[in-house]
This record gives sequence, structure tokens and C-alpha cells, in this order.
Amino acid sequence: MTSRPWPALIWATAFLAVLIWSAIAPKDRATWALEVLPAVIGFVLVAWCYLRFPLTPLVYWLILAHAIILMVGGHYTYAEVPAFERLGDWMGWERNNYDKLGHFAQGFVPALIARELVIRFEVFARRGWPSFFIVCFCLAVSAFYELIEWWVALLSDEAAEAFLGTQGYVWDTQSDMAWALSGAILALVLLGRVQDRQLAALAST
Repeated sequence: MTSRPWPALIWATAFLAVLIWSAIAPKDRATWALEVLPAVIGFVLVAWCYLRFPLTPLVYWLILAHAIILMVGGHYTYAEVPAFERLGDWMGWERNNYDKLGHFAQGFVPALIARELVIRFEVFARRGWPSFFIVCFCLAVSAFYELIEWWVALLSDEAAEAFLGTQGYVWDTQSDMAWALSGAILALVLLGRVQDRQLAALAST
């Protein structure tokens, strides 16, 4: 993505197009702002790092996918995403499970971002430690996000229910963290070697 302008242009265009769409008549404006804020922060960080510290194409496209998940959830609220309503009817779910996709991505994508950073900065000298640290880091991020949801619920009765998206599920917090944990582990298992090849190509340029 960093060697040619077209992938970067496509990336930025896709992000901004979904962002603008999501901002048009969202279900709840306060919830939209809360859900989309991390995606906007991610966009700013990607733009800042693009020339200073280029990342692998894998990480760039995963960040975009995660941002789109956040913006779609912000537009509809996580409990009312239409595609997952239809999928729920087909699968026999009792709730809209789009939020579980969001929390899975919350582990999957940060795991590969963290892996790229610890490898490139040579944070660990021994093999095995990076994976342990990354999984712990992603679980900590998930737990902190649950705390943020709790704080929002305490501060704003109006936005709390839509932002939390519990839909009456008593184990929602624990389930969210389990999905993030699963995402982090699966990312390392499935895409570690792909990322290694892209890191080697990036180092050679």
C-alpha cells in the first residue's frame, strides 16, 4: 500500500465514503459519535504514520475493515444492524449479534497491529513471548472498552442502552471479552506467516 498511491487513495476514499454515509441520519446521534470516534482516531493515526512509519498492507486493510464495522454499528446501533437482523432470523438467534462481530474484530485487528510493532521494534528477545503479550494486550483493551461502556452508561441514560447493546443478555460483558480474546488468538494463528512475509518485503524496500 505504501509503494503506490492508488491503494492509499482507495483506502482513504472507502473510509470517508462510509464515514459520510454513517453520519447521515444515524439511529442515535450520541451513539454514533461514541462508536465512530475510535475509527476517526484510527484514520488520523494511519494518515500520520503513512510516510513516517509505513505498515504492512495486511494491517492497513484490516484497520479499514474494523473502521467500517464501527461506522456501520454507529449508524444503526449494534442492536439493530439490518443484515444481522435477517441473519438472526435465518440462524434462529434471539438477539442481533452484530456487536459480537465488533468485539471479535476488537481482538483480531489490534493483535496484528501489536504483533507488527513488537516485531519491528524488537521488543522481545525470545520467541513465544510476543504472542503471550499480544493476547494479554488485546484482552486488556477489550476489558478497558467494557469499562468505558460502563462509564458511559453511568453518565448518559439516553445513550447508554444503545451504546452498551446488551439486549438483555446478562453475560454480555464476559461474552464480549471472550470474542475479543478469540479474535486475537485466531489472528495470530491464521495470519502470522502472511504478516511475516509482508514485513520481510517491507524491510527490503
